[in-house]
Amino acid sequence: MTEPTINFLRLADLSPEKRQQLLTRTEGDLSSYLEKLKPIIEAVRERGDEALAEFANHFDKSPVTADTIAATPSDFARAKKELEPDVVAAIGYAAANIRKFHEEQKPEEMWMEEISPGSFAGDRSLPIPSVACYIPRGKGAFPSSVMMTCIPASVAGVPDICIITPPGPDGHIDAATLVAAEAAGVSKVYKAGGAQGIAAVAFGTKTIGRYAKVVGPGSPWVVAAKRLLAGRIDTGTPAGPSEAIVFADGTTSGKLAALDLLIEAEHGPDSGAFIVTTSEEVARDALAAIPYYWKEMGEQRVSFTRAVLTSDRGGILIARDAEEAFAFINDYAPEHLQVLSKEPKKYLPLIRYAGEVLLGEYSPSTLANFVVGPSHVLPTGGWAKTFSALSVHDFMKRTSIVEVTRAAYASHAKYAGVIARYEGFDAHANAVSKLRDKLLGN
Repeated sequence: MTEPTINFLRLADLSPEKRQQLLTRTEGDLSSYLEKLKPIIEAVRERGDEALAEFANHFDKSPVTADTIAATPSDFARAKKELEPDVVAAIGYAAANIRKFHEEQKPEEMWMEEISPGSFAGDRSLPIPSVACYIPRGKGAFPSSVMMTCIPASVAGVPDICIITPPGPDGHIDAATLVAAEAAGVSKVYKAGGAQGIAAVAFGTKTIGRYAKVVGPGSPWVVAAKRLLAGRIDTGTPAGPSEAIVFADGTTSGKLAALDLLIEAEHGPDSGAFIVTTSEEVARDALAAIPYYWKEMGEQRVSFTRAVLTSDRGGILIARDAEEAFAFINDYAPEHLQVLSKEPKKYLPLIRYAGEVLLGEYSPSTLANFVVGPSHVLPTGGWAKTFSALSVHDFMKRTSIVEVTRAAYASHAKYAGVIARYEGFDAHANAVSKLRDKLLGN
């Protein structure tokens, strides 16, 4: 059987059907997941912790019981002892940068401006009451996701933050996850992965409270569960399987583009990863370099990246010019967009939709994913057209504040009354009519 080859395509030669296939993500059609998830969600709603334990036994092959779902102080102590000192140091380094970024991003609690003489309006920003941060584990352990979700929530001032995450086959929570949780100031960590974890925080169980919002990346199963439960809990930024586009012009190295292409592709076979380049030489150098980098990777990660790059979810695309390249990139609206060029900023005017933009040859998504500061929880599945990166703003609610003085009231009331009567709202109109003037002695 012939081994499939890495996609190597020209954008100008794509049929509309083929172009659409390249734009389609694994979470685009969740119909096959939705029906299968309903019994899981219903079981958690009805039986709470007992159902969570059963699903941990079945899906995670983990000996969790209904009374061992929550992490204990001894679990946190064990995690610190188990983790290598360099990992603990890296978590501390990353946590400091992530906290600093989100402290700078945090809006002032309240602002008001005089919009017109005598009338003032503004916003007041306060933290939401609670949030659950979903931390995946199926294809690895992700302490970075702990920091990228919990730290912005902590900076925002959310009073109740928890983590839900699949347990390991030993029945324990990943050690680095617990150390990162402590660095983020979070002590509530629960063994509740997949759709059952989303259901647990949507309905609440004996052990796990009901939460106002859930954030964090996950598999199509998690994305589908969020969709089903969107009427019960705020599901935040759509964050499914990882995806990236590496744009490379003729001033950079094809080998470098190939090196960075594999970053997001190694998350799993359901990821998306493309090089889009205006240079034939860069494209061919990248194609030749990929097998070389595979020799430097583990078997599972090679398998994941190979699956992505030989499917419609990945490969190398050659564009005739930058305009054609970014037309495709904006249609795709990638989670991560890396711009490899000696002058990367000149392409910013062409970029409309991306979860994040990484400029230049020294800004691989590895740095952005782990240590620079902005959250790596980004919209996937094309949702970067309407959703933003997870930020401190996701954990705060803005309330509009209005104050109109007596002197300014009359001019506003005149025009507001006209609009109210036009729209057929009698009480609206009465509230700014002579009835009010009489009551206030005007």
